[in-house]
Amino acid sequence: MRRGYVLGLTVLLAGAIAACSTPTPDSSSSATPQAASPDTTATPATKVVALSSISADLVETLAGDALVGVAGSRLTAADPRFEGLTVVSQGRIEPDLEKIIALEPDLVIGAEGFHDTTLQRLEELSISTLAYDIDGWSDLDAFTQELALQLGVDAAVVSDRYDACLAKATTSPKSDSALVLVSRQPMLSPNKDSWAGDFLAQFNINNIATDWQGESEFSGYVTLSAEKVLEANPSALLVIDTGENTLEQFQAEPFWGQLKAAQTEQVHTFDYFGLINPGSLASIEDTCEKLGSL
Repeated sequence: MRRGYVLGLTVLLAGAIAACSTPTPDSSSSATPQAASPDTTATPATKVVALSSISADLVETLAGDALVGVAGSRLTAADPRFEGLTVVSQGRIEPDLEKIIALEPDLVIGAEGFHDTTLQRLEELSISTLAYDIDGWSDLDAFTQELALQLGVDAAVVSDRYDACLAKATTSPKSDSALVLVSRQPMLSPNKDSWAGDFLAQFNINNIATDWQGESEFSGYVTLSAEKVLEANPSALLVIDTGENTLEQFQAEPFWGQLKAAQTEQVHTFDYFGLINPGSLASIEDTCEKLGSL
């Protein structure tokens, strides 16, 4: 049972890596999208394949008619805008190269450190690619601007939504401490080197784990013990809903009732998409709304 849970968690956080492209252990991070064909005078892309849900949403929002292929995910499957488009990948399975080639795309978008092999093969076939790396809001904006450039459109329709989202943040830092709990076994929490950590910082939320370091196979996350959480005893707990009944798992732990946040009912659940994995513009906006109300 535990092995199955850990495997599921690995897939979920790997999904976050694919969307945020947080580098894998011992790899470097780049805040700038890497376009294989950076000639800004080139003809705008008109047939695009997006290998993540966030890139698919951005392309559809910026230039909907250009999107021809998407990654399969809970978000893309539930969004009617993507109906009829070719699904070129599912979960952690490597994208189907033959399906991508058959679409005759002039741009394929993927995450650094996750889609490298696929993008390299496409480059060898003279198909232009764009790799992105999102570790925070500045990276998301840079990626959006580069994508708009490749599509030959104005990024304002998306940038305005970013501005409106961040405007929901309080103007002064909150003194009460908060801790994000992503999973129970292992118990993981994001520090400042993650999309989630930067999201909290943008909303002036005092993430108690921001400077914590430790061993974890997921860059930007630290592994915690019950003793560490009890010692920190944050004023608020943000528990991530990964579809594994995470909150119920914590509530069943002996240490849970000793935490101040549990005693004062300052435990808040957040969807995996938005805070851990950007997922989509709507997911990000929902998270802004919820963080702004804390």
